[in-house]
Parts: sequence; C-alpha cells; structure tokens
Amino acid sequence: MRDRKTLLAGTGWIVLGAVMLIAATASAAASSDPNAAATNPLDLNNLSVSKMQDVLSQIYAYLAKYGLKILGAVIIFVIGRWVAKLISNLAGTAMTKAKMDVTLVQFIRDLSYVAMLTFVVIAALANMGVQTASFIAVLGAAGLAVGLALQGSLSNFAAGVLMLIFKPMRVGDFVEAGGAKGTVKEIGIFTTVLSSPDNVRIIVPNSQVMGGNISNYTINGTRRVDMIIGISYGDDMKKAKKVIEGVLAGDRRILPDPAPVVAVSELAESSVNLVVRPWVNCADYWPTYFDLTTQIKLALEDNGLTIPFPQRDVHLKNGNLVAAAGGRT
Repeated sequence: MRDRKTLLAGTGWIVLGAVMLIAATASAAASSDPNAAATNPLDLNNLSVSKMQDVLSQIYAYLAKYGLKILGAVIIFVIGRWVAKLISNLAGTAMTKAKMDVTLVQFIRDLSYVAMLTFVVIAALANMGVQTASFIAVLGAAGLAVGLALQGSLSNFAAGVLMLIFKPMRVGDFVEAGGAKGTVKEIGIFTTVLSSPDNVRIIVPNSQVMGGNISNYTINGTRRVDMIIGISYGDDMKKAKKVIEGVLAGDRRILPDPAPVVAVSELAESSVNLVVRPWVNCADYWPTYFDLTTQIKLALEDNGLTIPFPQRDVHLKNGNLVAAAGGRT
C-alpha cells in the first residue's frame, strides 16, 4: 500500500512539474511575441484580476493541448514498467520450473525486462509527440557498432547460452573439450572453467567448447577399464584367463552388469595378448585400474605364469649370426 501511495505521489509531482514547465514556456512564448505582449502584457508588479485570468486561460489552453499527452505518457510508463516486470518474472518462473540453469534464467529475465522497458520508454515519448524514428535509428546504429566490436564475445555468449540450454556437460563432470581435459568447475556465459587432474585451472572460451568435440567421461555414470595383459607362448592360456577372472571376481568395485570380458585379442611377436575389460563406476576408474594392474601381475607370477618382454631369437649358423627373421648380421 505504501509503495502504491509513493508511486501515485511521484506521478503527481511529475505531472505538476510538467504543468509548471508548460506554464513557464507559455509565458516566455507570450512575452517574446510582440502581438501577444501588446494584448496580454504580464507585469508582476502590476497584477490585476483580468491579467490573472489571462494567465490562467493560457495555462488551461496549454494543459488542454499537452496535459493529456504528458499524463498519458506517465501512465504508459508506469503501467508498461509494471507489465514488463511481471512478464520477466513469469518467464523466470517458467524457466526455473523447466529446471534450466540459474545463471541462464537470471540473465534472460534481466535481458527481457530491459528490452521491454526500452519499448515502453519509446512508446511514452511517442505519445508526448517526440519523434522517435531518429532515436530508434541511433539505437540501431549503436547496437550494430557494439555487435561488430564484440563479435568474438558475442560468439562466446551464444555458445554459452546453447551450453546452458542443451547441457552437454555439468559442473563436476570430467570432460575433454576445447583442447583441454579436466573437471568442470564453472559454466559461465562467456567461458568454461576446468580443473585439470594436476590441479591447473583452465579457462576455455565457450565458442571453442561448442565448436569441437566434447568427450564427457562422467555423464553416463559408468566406464569400462581397458587393459592388455601379455603372457608367454609357452604358458597355459586357459589357466591365465581363469587367474585373471579370479582377480576380477575378488574386486567389489567391478560391476556385474555388464559382465567383465577376458579374451585373447592378439598373437603378438613375443606374447599372447589378452584384453581385460571390466566395468566400474566413474569415480572408481583410476583406483581400479592401478590396483588391477598390480594384482593381475602378482596373481600370474604366483601361478607360474609370465609376462614376457619384447625379444628376438638369434641362431648361429656357419660361424655367422643370423636373426630368426632371416636377416644376416
């Protein structure tokens, strides 16, 4: 209630000031006109009832001509401002219910309010008789100049809006984007902040993030650990698979679904390579990888199996060293 009274009082003072300004302008115009000065001279030292009536009649004439326009402009501004605030708040509430990002909601709400308020001011000026065509042209030219000057920033802004709408990544995700890899700490309107595994703060422009591939390692919740274990050609391959499967079964971090895979992938030059592919939660990826590497090696050694290193067989023939591949040395 107090706000409404304050608003009405402010409106009344604005109207009163406008009336006084019009009256002063009318008096100045009348005094500058020779004919008007001859017929209706205004001398403050020699006031009479007839002269006061002339002044009041002039004020009434200007009020009849401009008063309604000024009052209409004030009403347009007050009501338009209230409507602009109402619409921007409704839009913000709708976006919040749609679970859009808080930063994007606040930015769009403020931007829509400023845009609508600009149109309200232009409409109020037009109601008062002000030529707004040149004003709009100046605003358009200024907007074009600012857009050209901030072309790179605007591309980052557009990319940031798209990221906040489509959400290819979230705060806390481990991603590779824009030529950088790290945990997302902040998604802003212009830049995205990452923290690398060695705790380096990386700030990437949003245009680079959206302009390339985005690899999100966290969003699916689970990851597959890819390992290659080599055994000697003389080792029992079935036994090696059972040993590795036993190591996997003893680790509670490994998920039962999808089931882990242990299979022969390659007959290499000096080893039989087996792929080991268990599935784990994203947070357990690196601890599981490091622990499995150690446990599989120890388990293979405890069961008499070996992990060979690259080697070449060399044979001595007629006093010359000849490589097994047929080359002479």
